[in-house]
Amino acid sequence: MAYIEPVSAPGGESNHNQDTNLEDFNFLVVAGRVARHHGTRSMSSLFFMLRSVGARYHVLVRLQRTYATPAVPGALRQLEKDGARVLRAVRTRIDMRNELLAKVSENVTSQEQIARARQIKELEPLHDAWISWTKTRESLLETLPLLSDADETMRALASDEYTALCDSLSGHLSVTFPSLLVPPSPTRTLSALLELKAGVGGSEAALFLMDLLRVYVRYATSRGWQSSIVQSSEVMGGGLRDAIVEIKGEGAYDTLRWESGVHRVQRVPATEASGRVHTSTVAAIVLPLSDEVEPSGNDNLFKMEDVKIEVMRARGAGGQHVNKTESAVRLTHIPTGITVSMQDERSQHQNKRRAFQVLRARLMDIKITQDIAERRETRRSLVRSADRSEKIRTYNYAQDRVTDHRIGLSLMNLQSVMEGDGIQEFLDALRKNWEQEIMEEVIDDTR
Repeated sequence: MAYIEPVSAPGGESNHNQDTNLEDFNFLVVAGRVARHHGTRSMSSLFFMLRSVGARYHVLVRLQRTYATPAVPGALRQLEKDGARVLRAVRTRIDMRNELLAKVSENVTSQEQIARARQIKELEPLHDAWISWTKTRESLLETLPLLSDADETMRALASDEYTALCDSLSGHLSVTFPSLLVPPSPTRTLSALLELKAGVGGSEAALFLMDLLRVYVRYATSRGWQSSIVQSSEVMGGGLRDAIVEIKGEGAYDTLRWESGVHRVQRVPATEASGRVHTSTVAAIVLPLSDEVEPSGNDNLFKMEDVKIEVMRARGAGGQHVNKTESAVRLTHIPTGITVSMQDERSQHQNKRRAFQVLRARLMDIKITQDIAERRETRRSLVRSADRSEKIRTYNYAQDRVTDHRIGLSLMNLQSVMEGDGIQEFLDALRKNWEQEIMEEVIDDTR
C-alpha cells in the first residue's frame, strides 16, 4: 500500500478552507482504504461514522500509521542494496528453519526428527537476529515522520533515534549476520603442532628458523598457551635445520593455521663482509593437534594394521643411554607413505607416543586440506593461501618491512613482528579474509 503524499486542495479557496479540504480529502482516502480492507462498500457511511469521533485528526493519524506504508528512506534503501546478498542468504536460512519447524512432530524419536531438531536449534541465533533486524527496521520507519515534526525538540530526538537505528541495522549487516552465517569451525577447539624446516639459504636459513621459532613461542605465551619443543636438529655454526613445536591451547590451530607456507627473509648475514643482502627461506606447516595421543585401534584417521612400527638405537648427542638402548621409534603409514621418526625422549614409550601424535596431526591435516579443496573445487576457486609451496610472507630487514603476499598487507615495523605483538595484525587480517571467503561460499550456496 503506497505512502499517502500530501495533496493540494483545489485553487481559489482560502487557506482555512484549503487546510480543511486537505484534511477531509486525506481522511476520505484513508477511510476508503479501510473500507476496502474490511469489505465495507458504503464509504460515506464509514466516513460519517468516523466523523462522530471527537478527535478526528488523531483518528486519521492512527489510520495512516496502521494502513499506510511509509516511504523507505534513501539511507535504508542504500543499506539494503549494499547488503542484498547477505539479506538473501539470511532469508534463505529463515525459510529453511520455518520448513523444518513445519516438519517436526511432537514426538521427536526418529533419527531424522532429531537431526531436524538439531538444525532448528542451530538456526535459532540467526532467527533471533532476524527478528531484531525486522523490529529495528520497523522502528526506523516509524521514526521517519517525526523528522519533520513541527516541534524542534521532537525533531532533535527523532534525529538521534534515526541515527542510532541506522547504525544498528548497519551492524546487523556487517557483523551480526555474517558471524551467524559462517558455520563454526570444526577445528576451533584444537591445539597446534608447528613444523619449521630450513629451506634455501644454508646457515642463514637455519638462523632465521630460530628467529621464527622465538616469534611463535613468544606469541603462544602471550595467548596463555603452553608451548614445548618436541624435536629439533641443530646445525654447526648455530641455528636449527628443523623443529617441531607443540602449542597447547583452545583455538591455537585455527589462529596459527594461516602461518603455513614459505617465509622469506631478506637481510645481510652477520658473516657477510661485503654487505650483500641474502635471501633465505623457512617452510612452516601448522597441523591440528587432537587431545588423543595414545595409539588406538579405533582411530578414525588410521588403522593400526596400516602403521609399520620400527624401533632402533638413537643417534647423536645424549650420552650412553640414548646411544645404547633402542629408544628411537619410526612410524610409517603405509597407505600415504608418511614417515615419522622420534628420538628426543629418553624412553621408547615416550618417543612412540610423540610419534603417533605427529602422525595423527599430519593425517588430520591431510583430511582437512582435502575437505577444503573438494568444497572449493566445486566452485573452481582454490585459494592461493592453501598452497604451502607459495611464498606467503617476506621479512625485509633493509626496508624494515613485513609483507603478507596473500592479502597484500605490509607492516613497516619489522621489529614489532619479530620482537613484539605485530604478528597479531597479520593473523587478524588473515582470519577476516578467510571469514569473507566462507561468507562468499555461503551466499553462493543460496543462489
